[in-house]
Amino acid sequence: MEAGEARPGVVATLRALHEALGGRTALWVKESSARNLRHRDFLAPRAALRAAFPGGQVPADAVELVTSLCGAGVLAVRAAQQTPAGLEVRVRRPEAFRRLLLCSAPCPAPAPAPAPAPAPAPSVVLHCPALRGPGAPRPRLLRPLLLADHLAQLLRAQGVLVHLVPALAEEGRRDVLRQLRVDWPAGPAGPDLSDAVSALKRALARAPCAAGCGQGPGAAALPVDVICKVQLKGFVEQQGLVGYDPNLDVLLVTEEKLQSVAELQQAALQCTAGGQGSCCSIVHVVSCEEEFQQQQLDLLWRILDPGPHTALQKYLVCGPVKVTNPSSPIRADQYLQLRRHQMYKASVMKYGELAQDEAWTEVIDTLTAAAIRFEMLSTAHRSQITLDLQDSSISTKGTKSGAFVMYNCARLATLFDTFQQAVEQGTYPPLPPPSELNFSCLREEGEWLLLFNYLLPFPEVLQQAAQLPAPTKGIRITANTEAVCKFLIQLSMDFSSYYNRVHILGEPFPHLFEQMFARLRLLAAVRDMFHSALDMLHLPPLSQI
Repeated sequence: MEAGEARPGVVATLRALHEALGGRTALWVKESSARNLRHRDFLAPRAALRAAFPGGQVPADAVELVTSLCGAGVLAVRAAQQTPAGLEVRVRRPEAFRRLLLCSAPCPAPAPAPAPAPAPAPSVVLHCPALRGPGAPRPRLLRPLLLADHLAQLLRAQGVLVHLVPALAEEGRRDVLRQLRVDWPAGPAGPDLSDAVSALKRALARAPCAAGCGQGPGAAALPVDVICKVQLKGFVEQQGLVGYDPNLDVLLVTEEKLQSVAELQQAALQCTAGGQGSCCSIVHVVSCEEEFQQQQLDLLWRILDPGPHTALQKYLVCGPVKVTNPSSPIRADQYLQLRRHQMYKASVMKYGELAQDEAWTEVIDTLTAAAIRFEMLSTAHRSQITLDLQDSSISTKGTKSGAFVMYNCARLATLFDTFQQAVEQGTYPPLPPPSELNFSCLREEGEWLLLFNYLLPFPEVLQQAAQLPAPTKGIRITANTEAVCKFLIQLSMDFSSYYNRVHILGEPFPHLFEQMFARLRLLAAVRDMFHSALDMLHLPPLSQI
């Protein structure tokens, strides 16, 4: 890519297309199906054109503006024509290959819009109450934990400062998280919280909606471990808060609850300091079964600390996890070991005795973590997921599984290992620098699919997956946390189809090298994209499988 030339992107190109037709919104769509991409890359549908232009006919000067499209990050247009489907656009594909594949970093984040002054780094506290309960968690509590871990990685990649709460002290849980490659802070929750808890107790004694604090008639009626009781319903009504459960009424405040509030309060203060004085958002990543209890703590925190951060609490709620065929209630560690055993058996069936070798232990562990992460994260967080515990429910072949994604990532590693060995043996010359390649050789349908549907939009997929929009009403938010898993699954299917159809490393004849080298450069970018996406899931790429 030329110095100073911006990486092309879908959003920038769509924006330029909209402006070419007078700035009218919602006119253009990016095509993605192989069938439609044979004829066009972008389309302004006929119905949309009828609403924007008399008779749906685009003026000739507007069509001319579309064909002469230019600008930072904009794909160059080869042709635009009006058809019964609408206004169809085809981009200059060889130029698109050149601009994307000459990037020194295959998938950099899009350049931010210029700002008049540098803004403080945004900051977020991700709170996962599932880690607070005693004993080994159930599989249903793994879902919010894995989602929070994935979301933290996505946010960090976009420059957001992330603080994870609570710190994990129990060794048994730490072992499960290590096996699932969850990057979560361990050990006691930072410095001693006794001073913060004492301050909260003093605030509790002054709160008008609290009763029974300290000595007195109210205190005698309370259980031994209860400090006082707080009227939550009256507080919600008084503050005009929307979105809270109508069944919230009286909360019995204990030392443990104040500890939880103090830890959240401390994380918010650290997050604010790390964000150079900016106010941070608090996102409670909870299962639907935990939401009521967390709303109680949320309101208690609001009562005791009326600071701005307590008003910025949001809820990312995970739907239920249904487990089929359980002989008895299953713990998370048992679920993990069951999936590992199933993945081991499936690998032995496919690869034979090699899968029983000690060197494959890391491979099986990674496949197991991938299988569980894709089970938990490839469905929209609001929807129910079902875990089938039968042996037939998991394999290395299913196209919608984490193992299938890891398998295709390993195929790319094998391809480049094979090529490098052939270079060392003198079969092929070394891969030339990208600037010397002829990308007009990339004419296969599958090659354009890989570039246009994956390499081109990938940075925007990561951006959108990391967005935490403000709730339109109430306290719940919705995020596209399934986007990366779905992206990887679809990418694996299209790559596998292309790889099975096209022979990349051909005969060592000089007249075939030009196309082979262009394809290797394309697949090197696809490989790096696989690695970047898997990193968002804390999954290492496999070099063999």
